[in-house]
Amino acid sequence: MSQEQIKYRQLSAKVVGSNIVCFKLEDDTLVKVHVDIARVGVAVDRKNPDGTPLYLLTPHLRFEFETKDKTFYAPPPPQPTKSASDKKADQSYTA
Repeated sequence: MSQEQIKYRQLSAKVVGSNIVCFKLEDDTLVKVHVDIARVGVAVDRKNPDGTPLYLLTPHLRFEFETKDKTFYAPPPPQPTKSASDKKADQSYTA
């Protein structure tokens, strides 16, 4: 490792209030942004230049969109494929 590494002490975090922020777009679409902290830590042996603690934060964002008409498109579910023995059994009934 040639790059300098900073040692962090992992912190726990809990939500204060709600972790969801909602926005209404001009086309009446509702956008919900879910915010969580995946990992957070404070530097053990280093501070910011102004003396405040140095934090490392990994956010996790998830977006939900609710359209005005509440419709959406998705690909069809995969169809089960027949095995070779099932195909032979089908052929024996058609002969």
